Amino acid sequence: MTTISQTLPATRPERPQKVRKPRTRFGDKLLYSYTWLVILWLMAPIAVMILFSFNNTPGRYNTTWRGFTLKWYSTSKLGEFSDLTTAVKASLEIVVVATIGSVLLGTLIGLALGKYRFRGQAVLNLVLFACIAAPEIVMGASLLSFFTQLGVARGMMTIIIAHIMFSLSFVAVIVRARVLTLDPSIEEAAKDLGASAFTTFRRVTLPMIFPAVLSGGLLAFVLSIDDFVVTNFTAGGVTTFPMWIFGTAKLGMPPQVNVIGTLIFLGGLVLAAINLMASRRQNR
Repeated sequence: MTTISQTLPATRPERPQKVRKPRTRFGDKLLYSYTWLVILWLMAPIAVMILFSFNNTPGRYNTTWRGFTLKWYSTSKLGEFSDLTTAVKASLEIVVVATIGSVLLGTLIGLALGKYRFRGQAVLNLVLFACIAAPEIVMGASLLSFFTQLGVARGMMTIIIAHIMFSLSFVAVIVRARVLTLDPSIEEAAKDLGASAFTTFRRVTLPMIFPAVLSGGLLAFVLSIDDFVVTNFTAGGVTTFPMWIFGTAKLGMPPQVNVIGTLIFLGGLVLAAINLMASRRQNR
């Protein structure tokens, strides 16, 4: 009498199959190379600015490399041009107030557009994207005409109002895109557990949309700190850092301009790193 094991054919152990890595096509390599070339092209002016902030130039003109030095980063050298220091302080004051105002107003608009349906919503969306797509010359000329018709004296306040007007659209669009992806059942669960509307927003909604708020704030900061066209229309007697550079470029660019530009760029990198860490923490 034969057993079942004798009647079944002997089976060989299966060999583990090798996982083949997908081949990189020529088109993919070309796309990667093109992307890196564009990144290098965009970063080249910034690299030159950072490099020449360490240039040991003897005079005002800073176009020839004369050796490495750190003297331009000293407080005595940075404060050598009093009008430049005043312009930088004005730019920093404007960008802080304009960024805070843009984040507050843009976040509220983004929440309204993402969570609710109301009459005139399509018109509001159209206005926001029109502000983003409008050329700066149009924005600056319209604001100049607006302030002139109202008899408002141009100065620091008109610059801040102008910067908030063209920055809050970017914040609102970014926050709206984030709000549309939220699960409303999470907020409903918080309300069912006894949380008030403000507590739900502070403990549930705001942490979920915070990366978008931070991204919008970073974008508003960048748009405000380097704006020249709109600022030139609404500045009056105030001189900002971009306006000072434009005025002094005909006489020669001092090394302090590269130093301040480098410091502003590093500040932007710090804000971008904070945004990246906040996004990763939110994803976890």
